[in-house]
Amino acid sequence: MESKWSKIIIHASAFFAPFLVPILFFLITTESEVKRTAMQALLFQVVFGILLTIAGIFSIVLIGLPFLLVFFIIFWGAPVIGIIKALSDQDWNYPIVGRWV
Repeated sequence: MESKWSKIIIHASAFFAPFLVPILFFLITTESEVKRTAMQALLFQVVFGILLTIAGIFSIVLIGLPFLLVFFIIFWGAPVIGIIKALSDQDWNYPIVGRWV
């Protein structure tokens, strides 16, 4: 039960502390499932931060606008899906980085 709420907090941290909370949970917890979720969330934030930056730069020449829109939808939607899956006690992997961890 404790890991369920830990995972929910990690997923929800994307909206208020996307780097700090996953790092803290990774360092503090002893449960491997929570550590895996924290590492995925952190990697997801880093990768999508890079993708959004690149799309933002390319949006100056209008090439990046569609990418920017899609990346923002995934950037905000993936943590919501993670919260829903964690509430129902289902395992879930973040897009792109889920298999890295």
